Amino acid sequence: MQEILTFVTYLIVWLVCSYVLKVENGLAKLLISLTAAVLVYVLIGMMYSKRENKRGKDND
Repeated sequence: MQEILTFVTYLIVWLVCSYVLKVENGLAKLLISLTAAVLVYVLIGMMYSKRENKRGKDND
């Protein structure tokens, strides 16, 4: 699930850069899209980690 959301984020940001922001530089679009995708991946990982820690404390 986490990887799918990351991929979707990458595509959406790429399209936003291309059509909404009219960024023509391919490297800039790549860097912006990858940064957004990695950020989403890390945030979801942190959310899952926090949830697991909370479940662990509740079971003790």
